[in-house]
Amino acid sequence: MGLTFPISYWGLVAAIAATVLIDGLVRPRALRSLRGLWLHLLVVTAFAGLVLAICGSILVAGCMVLALVATFSLVSNAKRVVLGEPLLFTDLVLIGAVFRHPQFYLAALKRWQLAALWLGAAVLGLIIAWQFESDPLPHLAGLTLLLGSVGLLTITLALPPWRRMAQVPDATADVAAHGLLATLLLYWWRWRAISDPPPSSEALPAEAKAELVVVVQCESFADPAELFADPDLALAGLTNARQLAWAQGRLLVSGFGAYTMRTEYGLIFGREEHVLGFRRYDPYLTAVGEASHALPARLGRAGWRSLFLHPHDLRFYNRHRILPAAGFAELVGPEAFAEPAEGRYVTDDAVTDVILARAREASGPTFIHAVTIENHGPWPVDQTSEHGVQSGAYLRLVEKGDGMLHRLVTELPTLGRPVALVFYGDHRPSIPGAVVPGGDRHTPFVVLRFAADGTPISRPEAVQDMTPAELHRALIEAITA
Repeated sequence: MGLTFPISYWGLVAAIAATVLIDGLVRPRALRSLRGLWLHLLVVTAFAGLVLAICGSILVAGCMVLALVATFSLVSNAKRVVLGEPLLFTDLVLIGAVFRHPQFYLAALKRWQLAALWLGAAVLGLIIAWQFESDPLPHLAGLTLLLGSVGLLTITLALPPWRRMAQVPDATADVAAHGLLATLLLYWWRWRAISDPPPSSEALPAEAKAELVVVVQCESFADPAELFADPDLALAGLTNARQLAWAQGRLLVSGFGAYTMRTEYGLIFGREEHVLGFRRYDPYLTAVGEASHALPARLGRAGWRSLFLHPHDLRFYNRHRILPAAGFAELVGPEAFAEPAEGRYVTDDAVTDVILARAREASGPTFIHAVTIENHGPWPVDQTSEHGVQSGAYLRLVEKGDGMLHRLVTELPTLGRPVALVFYGDHRPSIPGAVVPGGDRHTPFVVLRFAADGTPISRPEAVQDMTPAELHRALIEAITA
């Protein structure tokens, strides 16, 4: 039995009440609604009951609820600064990925914030071990508190005032209106009520004219001339591709600095975010149920073979399960690419080598979708850059992506087959002090078509804005036009 502390259940009530003040620090800061406050209190009380049921200590339960809300608040505010969005319920699914690939997530936190998280976790671990209670009565009290709170939550969410809350996804506005925990709960509740669309049996709308289709989703690829308002930074490969393009313009992605899977999903599955509803924040969580709508599945019904190339862990975003269900006959993972001589990630040049090798080997109608990673942030500090301390590294790497585009535009037309090429950026980079959330989010895209003799096929109305789902439909048109 742990040492006796001068604290009663009123202390736990005080801790739960204090979480309301902590939630008030979550940006955007505003007066929270009473309905949101009620949901917040029920969520925190349920969590306190869970902890009390496990360890039997009121002290630990109080510390844990304070730590939970403080951690969520800190992470949400840090994420808002870097990515322009509050913490979302879909982010909680990625907790395992944080430990497998910490460089993708912990870079958003400052050193003192990381230190505070690790120190807090260590202190909580010591308190739990020290204060574990063998008396069954506190455990039973905690279980009662947990079940009662969950029951009240279930009843509450079914009542009209709460059914009318957060009907349309707008995370920033809902956090301001109702608080972070209430929004996390409401969005999860709305998300779980969405059904999969009816299965699709469609193939292509017309006979395919292209025999080889290559799609490249280039990591953090954006036009530096636009990012930094400096025409001298224009990319030669992108400029040339735009001049040859069958379609080109601004890709209207919804994420900033992250959320690759949103853009990737839009291109592969072709479903707009307004149709997805609350699934839009991480459409890969439910993508298996929509697999028949994916472009590889449609191409497969027309006799095509599809390959997915990515030089990183294919378990990320559950790609190793989603993409085969979506019709990709082969997933080409990190083992197929040359190790980088320098830097953390497989180079764009190495990915280009594999794309071209697979394109040359293809004997029938083939779809190759590649996702790069070389230009993944955070970027090392470069004090000599005039556009920001991390911008110099970004500019060097975005030129690697541009070199990839140049090679594909140059070499794919020499294969003696009708070819369609799509190249686009998944999202803009988040570069502190240089490229920050709050402004434009679009990235460039180009769609190129080449006849069997290598002649580019362009059209006068090539320039336009598209969402990733619209680019999906434009690609189908390019295949069959």
